[in-house]
This record gives sequence, C-alpha cells and structure tokens, in this order.
Amino acid sequence: MIKVMKMKRLLAIGLTTIIIACSGSENSQVQNQECFSTGEKTIKWTMVTTWPKNFPGLGMGPENFSDYVNEMTCGRMQIKVYGAGEFVPALGVFDAVSQGNVQLGHGASYYWTGKVKSSQFFTAVPFGLTAQEMNGWLNYGGGMELWEEAYAPFNLIPLAGGNSGVQMAGWFKKEINSLKDLKGLKMRIPGLAGEVFTRAGAETVTLPGNEIFLSLQQGVIDAAEWVGPYNDLTFGFHQVADYYYYPGWHEPGSTLEIIINKDAYESLPKDLKAIIKYAAKSANQEMLDEYTARNNKALTELIDKHDVDLRKLPDSVLRELKKITDDVMQDFIQDDPMAQKVYKSYKEFKEQVINYHRISEKAYIDTRELD
Repeated sequence: MIKVMKMKRLLAIGLTTIIIACSGSENSQVQNQECFSTGEKTIKWTMVTTWPKNFPGLGMGPENFSDYVNEMTCGRMQIKVYGAGEFVPALGVFDAVSQGNVQLGHGASYYWTGKVKSSQFFTAVPFGLTAQEMNGWLNYGGGMELWEEAYAPFNLIPLAGGNSGVQMAGWFKKEINSLKDLKGLKMRIPGLAGEVFTRAGAETVTLPGNEIFLSLQQGVIDAAEWVGPYNDLTFGFHQVADYYYYPGWHEPGSTLEIIINKDAYESLPKDLKAIIKYAAKSANQEMLDEYTARNNKALTELIDKHDVDLRKLPDSVLRELKKITDDVMQDFIQDDPMAQKVYKSYKEFKEQVINYHRISEKAYIDTRELD
C-alpha cells in the first residue's frame, strides 16, 4: 500500500513538472513574439532622398529601409523619410547629411562627383560592373572600404542601398543610327556617361527625375535616360519621346546609396548600429529583386499598349562610345589620387570577374537562347 502511494506521489510530481515546463515554454514563446521593453527613449531620425516620395523602386528603397529598422528595433528607432524637395532639394542630400542637418540620406553617389570625384565608381561606370558584380566588389573586393575612405572627409558613412540592375539607354525624340546623330543632341544623362556623350558631340545636363518629363515635353532636352521600363512607364516618358533604346551601356548595375552622418551614427548603441547595416543590406537586395520581377511586365505594356518603338543602339555606336569612355576615364582620374586608387581596384576586380562570367553567366544565357 505504501509503495502504491509513493508511486502515485511521484507520478503527480512528474506530471506537475511537465505541466510547469510546458507552461513556461508557452510563456517564453509568447514573450519572444513581442518586443521587450527596454525603457529607452525612442530615437527619431530624418532621411532625405533624391527621389519622389514613394516612387516605385528607387523611392521605395528608403521606405523599406525605414520599415526594417523600425521593425527590428521594436520601435526604439524610427526614421521619417522625405522625398525630393520636401525637406531639401533632390541634389542637396549629400550636403544636408554631411553637415548634420539630417541624419540619413538616400540617393546615387555619382550625383556628387563635383565634390568627390571617386564617388562615380560607387554607382555605375559605363561598360562596367553589373549589379551582381558590384555587390561582389563592394563586399568582397575592397570596394566598401574605399567608399568609406572617400566619404570620411565629409563626415559620412556610406552603405549600398539598392540596385536597379542593367538600365535602358534612354528615350530619344529621333532615331540614332550613327554617332553623327548624337551631334547637338540635348540629353539628360548624369555622371561619367554624360561626359562620354559630351565628347561624342551631345550637350548633356543633369536633372532630377521629377523634372525630366516636362523638359522633354517642352523641348528643353531631346533625350533622357532615367532607369528602366518599371520606372519609365510610371513617369510616362512614352508620351513625349518616340524611341526607346537599349542596352544601358552607361549604367549596367547602378548601386544606390544610404549615407549616414558619422557623428549621429557613432552616438548609437552597438545593436542599433548593426541593425542599420543589416537593414541596408536587405533593402539593397530587395530593390534589385523588384526590378528583376517588374521590368519585363512594364516593357510589355509599353510595347503592346502604348506602341513604343523599342530599338537597340547600333553596334557601331556602342563601339565608339566604348572607345570614348576609355579616353574619358583616363582624363577623369588624372588629377585625383583617390579616384585613381578606386579605379585601380574597380578595374582589377572587373577583369577578374569578366573571365569567370564569360564561362558562367554569359555562357549559360547564350545556351538558354539556343533553339
């Protein structure tokens, strides 16, 4: 009888232990699903951009970044995003962040070549690296360290913040059959590619995206490149230009940037610093994914619904532009040691990755096209 009672008591204790353990596990799971209150004051930052507010692709990059930071910090850090012109002019982002007027900016580094010549290489170079290759160079080829070095004198920390992939050559009001057709052409095209077009006889200007349509419509410019079908359809360029040319020789993998005021960044605790960096990595990849998914659908609509005349730039024109690019590049870096340093790294990585991609990416794509 005593043995039976002991067995019952031990069984009861065992069951109670299991119930408590399960209950504790359930409570832990519930707690893990919610944010733990740290009692810290909410950190509120401002982010200015060169893009229209909530613009598909480019403009959603900073919005996604802000959302990721808010979610990963459980609201401890909140970032308010302003579109171009809402807080500072589109091309005033660099100075606003550098001077500490705001903590964050989102744009394209080649807009700042007048201040930092080497910044050109961290967006895109004509006939240069693709998006996949750019990510490789930045993360594993020394590119990010050079970017940080170039921006350090301006009290800025750069991060990759998106990529559009291979862009389109642009919208033109007249046909381009030879290099002669570029003579006297007024085109919106920024960065190093603008200098290449200038050497080819065109007149180039830099305009923020929200000014392109009106400039084309009013005849201020004769041609413009923006991004690709997904964004170009949104802006309605097909209404004011007849010819849509490819490939995007000038921007084969345009990396966008998130810039952070260094003083503001250094004031953050270690975990928030890490969250900002990983949120940027996520936003960088997600933008490329979105363009990959949406560009062809938009191109189909432009052709089938809006009767856009899609054309490839003649090989003869592309060859001439490539020759001019080589000459322009040497002049571009001639008097700037930092630009020379960055270009050397960029060029060496490009030569290496081309060798492999010739027998991998290119070979596979060519194989996929076989009948």
